[in-house]
Amino acid sequence: MQKPPKFSQPPNNSPVKLNQFLVCGLGSLGQQCVVALKEFGVSIIAIEEIPPRQWEIPNLLTLLDELIIGDCRQESLLEQAKIRQCRAVLLVTSSDRVNVETAFAARLLNPQTRLVIRSAKENLNELLREHLGNFVSFEPTELPVTAFALAALGTETLGFFNLEGQQMRVIKHHVKLGDGFCGRLVYELNSSIRQILSHASKSTQAPVGFYQWEPDARLQGGDTLIYIEVTQQLSYRTKQVTRNIKVNWRQFYQEIIQTIGSLNLKQKFTAFWQSNYEHQVRHVAFICAITVLILLLCGTFLFHWYYPNLTLQDAFFATAILLLGGYGDLFGQLPLTTPLPGWLQLFSLGLTLAGTAFVGVLYALLTEALLTAKFELLKRRPPVPQHEHIVLIGLDRVGQQVAARLQEFKQPVVGITSTELDPTILPELPIISDEYTKALKAANLATAKSVVVATDDEMVNLEVGLMAHAANPNGTLVIRTFEEGLSNKLAQLLPNAQVLCAYALAAEAFAGAAFGENINSLFRLNNQTILVTEYTIETDDTLHDLLLADVAYGYGVVPILYQKQKELSQVMPSGDIYLSVGDRMVVLATSKGLRRIEEGLSSIIPKRWRVVVEKALTQDAIFEGANAIARISGCNLSTARALMHNLPGLLRSPLYKHQAQRLVRTLNKVQVKARIVPIT
Repeated sequence: MQKPPKFSQPPNNSPVKLNQFLVCGLGSLGQQCVVALKEFGVSIIAIEEIPPRQWEIPNLLTLLDELIIGDCRQESLLEQAKIRQCRAVLLVTSSDRVNVETAFAARLLNPQTRLVIRSAKENLNELLREHLGNFVSFEPTELPVTAFALAALGTETLGFFNLEGQQMRVIKHHVKLGDGFCGRLVYELNSSIRQILSHASKSTQAPVGFYQWEPDARLQGGDTLIYIEVTQQLSYRTKQVTRNIKVNWRQFYQEIIQTIGSLNLKQKFTAFWQSNYEHQVRHVAFICAITVLILLLCGTFLFHWYYPNLTLQDAFFATAILLLGGYGDLFGQLPLTTPLPGWLQLFSLGLTLAGTAFVGVLYALLTEALLTAKFELLKRRPPVPQHEHIVLIGLDRVGQQVAARLQEFKQPVVGITSTELDPTILPELPIISDEYTKALKAANLATAKSVVVATDDEMVNLEVGLMAHAANPNGTLVIRTFEEGLSNKLAQLLPNAQVLCAYALAAEAFAGAAFGENINSLFRLNNQTILVTEYTIETDDTLHDLLLADVAYGYGVVPILYQKQKELSQVMPSGDIYLSVGDRMVVLATSKGLRRIEEGLSSIIPKRWRVVVEKALTQDAIFEGANAIARISGCNLSTARALMHNLPGLLRSPLYKHQAQRLVRTLNKVQVKARIVPIT
């Protein structure tokens, strides 16, 4: 065991260590980052302004090579921490301003070191990435959002993320008698859109790592499968079909006439009226509009008939003025300057009275429509689900993202918050705004399928989580915590609950990013954090010139995307691809797998199997078999051809078990008999 680090004030003249990392800020996240980094076996120096009386990680000091007390923004302290020899600097204090200022100071002292910063300011992060270079930023409370949402489902979905415009989903499937998987061999389920991650029979436990399953095992009822698959392609290639159409105009006109003739206007009107029978307001508006139009036409005709010198336009406007209550404007002078018979004057008065009534109704309906439209903008939220729903407690920034993700999964959700939420935020989410103790009763907690407690207050999460468990002991309970100690104790107290420490999940992403990798997403699988990690192959990379199968089986990662330079990307790529400089790949990996890749060939899992080729049934089988051996094993084609011309023989190139089994299956398809043997 290492000795506890010394609290140093003066500069240390110890020799420079390779593979050194600097952590600035030893709060909950900083301590978790130290633990995650130490799994890679690296040297760690930390800077903390005020050390706590008691560390959350009890053995934290033994994990550090040196702890420096002071303000990490000071260049003298960064120099003391050997910033010029640091491969990466993790800036994880609770203050965005301190992290940004320290990032500037670190970049001035070491232009090459990688900066991994904790920051929630997305726009600023983009600007810093452009100006500082070799820079990555995370918001630790938001990284595990998908993990919280998936834990709440309590179903088969373990992971969900977007990759190159395609939706990828990790599924846990319990095989039942009679379903499509039962009776098939495990390897047969692998395809261009699906990759098996784990298989366990009903009598065995789920394996901890990848590739710890037998490809030739036959699936039976009660088995458990975990696989990743492409569920939706967001970009499609559409085919455009052009047709030359000769227009027959005579036929076109005949069709129009037949269409008009087939219209039964009376029947159409009756259907319209009956369909709107329940909407009496529309009927009133329709009657008023028709009545006003008839009166307008009648008045125009009578005025033009009695006064031939009056134009139709003047007659129309005179009638409109009367309908709008303008009787006094036309006949307000006594005696009248223009003689008018009594019946026409009485009709004019009737126009004014009718217009006042009917136009007033139209005004009222228009006002009602405007008010209705205004209130519809502030539409009431949906009602609280009654059963089989998810209760989400806490609607801060993280809670809102969890709710949005659950809605993407088409899950019935009700949110609970102690403060009022803006109506424009998640308008389709039922929300109960009240004290948590009262709100739980209104959320139909007893009939909910799961409860997610995700407030920013750890003590509130603990209290509400225990209350939720008492009210619904059979439902899935997900509790958000921030400290490792409380998480472990709570997990022991509630063994069936999923206690997710937000900082522990995020720390693995910070640690992976510190080694220069891009962490796209993360999820939980068999009580481990799986990182969706992107690699770009460089000249001095440990992955350079390796078969993709060697990377997968040797380092214990699952390649799910490969892209050659300036070519289209491949999802679920074949293991026969050689990696070269500039290639890009995305893998599923645990921190252990990332550490193996970082350490290179010294940590690669050894190959323990060989293939015995017994005989070729045809002459073509010799040719095809040599091609298959060279492609899958990676040996020279000349070596493969020599083996096929001297059967039976042993392929000297060692292979991984899954790789050897795939080679045997491929040889059998081309009529070559072969089998695998272990290396003794």
